[in-house]
Parts: sequence; structure tokens; C-alpha cells
Amino acid sequence: MDQQRIERLESSFNLVAPRAQELADRFYALLFARYPQVRPMFPDQMNDQKQKLIASLVLVVQNIRTPDKLLDPLSQMGQRHAGYGAAPEHYPLVRDTLLEVLGEIAGDAWTEQLNGDWSVALDLVSSIMIEGAKSEAQTA
Repeated sequence: MDQQRIERLESSFNLVAPRAQELADRFYALLFARYPQVRPMFPDQMNDQKQKLIASLVLVVQNIRTPDKLLDPLSQMGQRHAGYGAAPEHYPLVRDTLLEVLGEIAGDAWTEQLNGDWSVALDLVSSIMIEGAKSEAQTA
């Protein structure tokens, strides 16, 4: 990932971070409204889950300059998600919903370039998580 993309990801995250709780609330509301089939994978009480989403975004953005530090935590996260029933086809649903909500929260500051930057970053996160889930399935 090139330096300019990393800087855009960091600055755009800093823009939406003060509204992280709103971002998480809106993300899950939209995800469940559009894809009700994923709702059973989540707990009834979503407060902890929303905090985990925010923490995961912070983890990724804080370590985007040193992506090797993300391999183990994201791989382990993928393993856990597989245990909840997440499948590779669910990741694009999450990515697209998160992109839309990031755009809503960022408002006029959101651009096609940022959308593309975040799409690349989220696809990278997804690929690591999916590989982690596969490695877990192979050892199970």
C-alpha cells in the first residue's frame, strides 16, 4: 500500500473517529436491514460487538504502516468469525456496508478516491481473515 493511500486512510479515519459510536450503530442497522441472513451470527445485545468493530478499525488504521503486525490478529479474528458462521461471501457485504456508512459519516469529505482506498484496505483485511479461517478449518 503506497504512502499517499496510507495517509488518506489515516486522515479520513481521524475525521470519522469522533463519531465512532454512530458509525457502529449505523453500520449494524444497515447491515441487518439489507442482509437479514447475517443477523443470527451476532449476539442479541450488540453493545460489545459494536465496540469490537470500532476497536478493529482502530487496530487496522494504527498498524497500516506496519501490516505485518496485523497478520496474527486478523488471522485469529477470521478463525473466530468462521466459528460464528461467517463465510467468504459475507465479507463483501460487510465491506460495502462499511464503505457506505464511512461515506455517510464523513459527509462532503468523502470522495471516490477515499472510497477506493478504503475498499482496497478492507479487501486486504478480508483476505487475511479468510485465510485465517481456512487455516483453522484445515487443522480442525
